[in-house]
Amino acid sequence: MSTADPQVPAPGDPLTEHPILEGRHSDRAYSESLLAFVHRPAGRTWWALMGLGLAGTAVLAVAVGVTLFVGVGTWGNNIPVAWAFGITNFVWWIGIGHAGTLISAILLLFQEKWRGSINRFAEAMTLFAVTCAGLFPLLHLGRPWKFYWLVPYPSSLRAWPQFRSPLTWDIAAVGTYLTVSLLFWFVGLIPDLATARDTAKTPRARFWYGLASLGWRGSARHWRQWRTGYLLLAGLATPLVVSVHTIVSFDFAVSQLPGWHTTVFPPYFVAGAVFSGFALVLTLLIPARKALGIEHVVTPLHLDNMAKVLMATGWMVAYGYIQEHFFAWFSGNPFEMHATEAEFFGPYAPLFWMQIFCNVLVPQLFWFSRLRTNVVVLWVAALLINVGMWTERFLIVVASLSMDFLPSSWAAYRPTWVDWSLLGGTVAFFGTAFLLFLKFVPAVSVSEMKELQREVDASLQFRREQGTRPGGAP
Repeated sequence: MSTADPQVPAPGDPLTEHPILEGRHSDRAYSESLLAFVHRPAGRTWWALMGLGLAGTAVLAVAVGVTLFVGVGTWGNNIPVAWAFGITNFVWWIGIGHAGTLISAILLLFQEKWRGSINRFAEAMTLFAVTCAGLFPLLHLGRPWKFYWLVPYPSSLRAWPQFRSPLTWDIAAVGTYLTVSLLFWFVGLIPDLATARDTAKTPRARFWYGLASLGWRGSARHWRQWRTGYLLLAGLATPLVVSVHTIVSFDFAVSQLPGWHTTVFPPYFVAGAVFSGFALVLTLLIPARKALGIEHVVTPLHLDNMAKVLMATGWMVAYGYIQEHFFAWFSGNPFEMHATEAEFFGPYAPLFWMQIFCNVLVPQLFWFSRLRTNVVVLWVAALLINVGMWTERFLIVVASLSMDFLPSSWAAYRPTWVDWSLLGGTVAFFGTAFLLFLKFVPAVSVSEMKELQREVDASLQFRREQGTRPGGAP
């Protein structure tokens, strides 16, 4: 574990309240501190959490098996609520997966230095979330073994997908997003996998990390090609942040159903995706930061910046709520007006007001700088936002379907144990995958921390030189 040099002042931008790195550490200290959890045997807490995660994943396997062998009739879906928990969970998980690409790609292109401490968490989270998301539309097909019919492959039967259906567009959007996110995550990992290889304590670990690092030697040529490839992937991934959830929103927006047929959905979905993704990053990062002992690289500056992003995207989501309901009223369409009135006072009204509390009121706590860096407040607020965003997706899908044009077809929706098991099981699977990630991969980029330390040192040296010159800034 690294130790801070008390003779060196805490580095950072003089215009910020908190430093970007706590203390000063050598390259060796960063390698030891950030790889300590990877190289040491797993503790009891990790095994206990893994046991819970595996038990939840077993429940997921049972629920998937029941769905495959008995059918989607075991779900609570009915007519008119043909889309329910399955599509709600799909949209929620896809939204969560957006934060990884946003933090890694967009902040990299903008040269934001604070991303380096959290991008690895977010990228891993993206992969696991998109995997969970992809499960639900596959199961919802009813015959998931025929999923390839949605892909435009050369078929001798001349049976082509319905290209006017947004569900077909989802295949291309989600598949592209998962592929690019996986490549971006792995390319960013290569220098750190080589560091893990060089510091591994057993031949077996040295072999596997050496295999994964693809022969990385850290030469100037390797670094130049790595930076070029990483930036190209960042540029490729950035438009996907907007495109993927925009296409997911088309599943609803291109229909004629009251509550769905609105042009605000694409930007509203993208803002909500970033909002929920950042909330889950904070939910996972705060306990992991303490457990891994990485407070020196994930400082209050990172928590403060993420809280500000939550507040900004929370206002975007609130604007979406206002615009959605204003246009429903302003249209004068009785079906749209009834859908809005039902949200306020109908059978799902408690969920609607809980959504407003979690997604609109809770982020207002972050107007206060003390609360933005208070880990307890921040963690609870992030957890509430996760709940609020799932509730929002549920209301969009279920509340709108349950009351369509004809009162004679209205019906309530009640989830079954299979629905709850699928939702809880994917959460457990996500947690299990995240624990494996923490154990086998450095959770914070070691190479980027070393580079950042050099930049901070150079900045401090420049400030000292300027301060000693006549007329220089103090």
